[in-house]
Amino acid sequence: MSAHGEHGSGTAGEPTVIVAAARTAIERDLIARWLRSDDVPPEYRKHGPPDVLDLDARVLATELVDRDDDPLVLPVRVVWLPAERDGARRVRFSDILALTNPRNPNRLVQKWLVSRATDRHRIVVAHPARLTDLREQLAAEDGVPDAGALARYVTRRAVVALERAERAVIGDRYKVPRLVAAQIMDSASFRRRLDEVAAESGLSRPEAEERARAALDELVAVQSRLVTDLFTQAMRPLHSAAWTVRADLAGLRTLRELNRRHPLVFLPSHRSYADAFVLGDILANNDFPANHLMGGANLTFWPIGPIARRTGTVFIRRSFGDDAVYKAALEEYFAFLLSKRFNLEWYFEGGRTRTGKLRAPRFGLLNYVANAIRSGRVEDAMLVPVSITYEGLAEVAAVAAEQTGATKKPEGLTWLARYARGQRRRAGNVYVHFGAPLSMRTHLAASGDPDLGDPAADESERADRRRKSLQKVAFEIAVGINRNTPVTVNCLVTFALLGVRDRALTLDEVRSVLAPVRRYLDARGAPQGELRILDAEGGLAEVLQSLCDAGVVTIYTGGLEPVYSIQRGQHLVAAFYRNSGVHWFVNRSIAELAVLYARENPGASPIRGAWEEAHRLRDMLKFEFFFPDNETFEAELLDELALLEPEWRDMLPPPEEVLGRLVETGVFMTHRTLRSFFDSQLVVAERLADRDPAVEIDRAAFLAECVAIGQQMLLQGRLHGPESVSSELFATALELARNRGLLDQDESVREKRREFAVQLLAIGERVALTESLDVSNRKAQR
Repeated sequence: MSAHGEHGSGTAGEPTVIVAAARTAIERDLIARWLRSDDVPPEYRKHGPPDVLDLDARVLATELVDRDDDPLVLPVRVVWLPAERDGARRVRFSDILALTNPRNPNRLVQKWLVSRATDRHRIVVAHPARLTDLREQLAAEDGVPDAGALARYVTRRAVVALERAERAVIGDRYKVPRLVAAQIMDSASFRRRLDEVAAESGLSRPEAEERARAALDELVAVQSRLVTDLFTQAMRPLHSAAWTVRADLAGLRTLRELNRRHPLVFLPSHRSYADAFVLGDILANNDFPANHLMGGANLTFWPIGPIARRTGTVFIRRSFGDDAVYKAALEEYFAFLLSKRFNLEWYFEGGRTRTGKLRAPRFGLLNYVANAIRSGRVEDAMLVPVSITYEGLAEVAAVAAEQTGATKKPEGLTWLARYARGQRRRAGNVYVHFGAPLSMRTHLAASGDPDLGDPAADESERADRRRKSLQKVAFEIAVGINRNTPVTVNCLVTFALLGVRDRALTLDEVRSVLAPVRRYLDARGAPQGELRILDAEGGLAEVLQSLCDAGVVTIYTGGLEPVYSIQRGQHLVAAFYRNSGVHWFVNRSIAELAVLYARENPGASPIRGAWEEAHRLRDMLKFEFFFPDNETFEAELLDELALLEPEWRDMLPPPEEVLGRLVETGVFMTHRTLRSFFDSQLVVAERLADRDPAVEIDRAAFLAECVAIGQQMLLQGRLHGPESVSSELFATALELARNRGLLDQDESVREKRREFAVQLLAIGERVALTESLDVSNRKAQR
């Protein structure tokens, strides 16, 4: 049955069979009245009054599927609606005080609604299908069906068709899947997959089937429209009280049109537990169907877990090792949802950011989408990068504490109550921007995926090319998120205050840093938050006061004028806000360091030396930021220089001239942008240099050591600020060392480790030089 909200056209002379999804005598009576009314299109009555059967597989098996007169099968249902309020029909908590669901009222309430509130119910009719067509479609999928299989197939098709027809009345946001586990278990392709898994795993066929059913019962989200409405209302205060939501609605219009043809996979940045509520509310208010949100088992605690599952959250085991049946069920579930054009959502970083910037992506779930396309189950999926950026976050303090050794508090009712209390404080704006959607099929093929482009003969080569193509897709998603992440007022203010060591700034001194940075952002065309407040009288003082109220900034007012600095112990929190927009300043910072290197090491070709140093710095930072290929990277650096002088895009001047123009801009970026990353790398490099290469690194113990020694280096003045002492930064620095072969257990590594430390010391000296050249800092020192 193809299904939509319109009546289909029958063929003259065909009998019609109404399959009625009626649960009560009142619903049956309403359908009978409809059949006697003029609302029934005449083509359904040309062969006499339609037969009426209950939409029940057992009934259809005995009274429909063996008919040889090829009737049209016409699904019909009564839809019950909540009362209309402010132009919308959504269930509220007050509606359920009568102990009934307005979308599924009990018999007594139905009787009252029929007599007193005729606008509260509708008859919906799905598009019909001929019985022979349904039989042939099932045979094409599963071979020659028996009566029971055909009856179940007709029932599922009718239920799905009615769901689609119903959405014409209630709206797309209530699109929910039905009979998912049954459809998957009846799928011929999945049964074949289970046969393969059973053979490979040494399982009997019944045992594999039993495990698959259990896995699907665990995975499949059983969505409820009632719970969706109530859960949305209950959770809205967790973000509406704290933030004003500013969403990119223009981007949503493009996505709505795409969603008519393709499933959407929303991939947001992950900074807060509130992310899903913020994004979900925006999509619901714009009549998007609820996403299937892929979640971790840490949030399955009562009552959030059971409720969230009924609003579309899919809880996936964090690890399922060699459980091939679970993996097969999960992959089939993904393919099913995508093939039925249900939208998905997950946080492809694998968890909340600890530093404020994007983390490296995880590929597991993205690979399931890719496999659905590679196998031909799904034509394409549109990947949607989503940037969610907060001006303030109450939970950042706990996240920051974890970076210096604090234990993460487990989620539970106590945690939820504490989190809800933290959301009562106003925290400014939250910005939700949607990046340009990416065709996964197109990007995989363009990236050399062997299943969608040129095939590879060797299976190991095929696997390698699949992995690399997926990495390129993930890179494009991350770039799309960063490109749409705005610079907020708190990002700018912490950018200014973190750029000085143990020193407070006056309002004018903060302004002297912000003014050239804002000019730079305007020239870059970078998206910006509500920065106009900085232009208003008292606006900057208001922003600083809000950071003071949040405990991030401290204000001293006992002198001639107020002075502001980062509150003791809050540097990692301040760095979180700065890092939300730090990617906008990375290329400029690399250019500054490359120019200083060329000036210090002129050689035969200082310009070539500057390019080589820029590439070395890019390599040093590749685990922190998302860099394009070498050619694009060089083009981006030329764009940076063209902001100083347009002609430099074609002909670069001597480094001394570039340096002079950088000074004229009024600000240097490097010491405010990259210093904490290079400082954390220095800690890791020196700890490695002091170790015997023959001794294997214990990662957890090594990171704890880095935190402890980092604190000592900070007290000694060898590190610029506390934001460098971060287990998260040490972890990525350790990955950089591993990538360079510095964790190999070989004696030759000893000298390489020392060279790595020396290289970082030299970079640190050039970073300090940018601070001394910074005009805004020199103004501050007067």
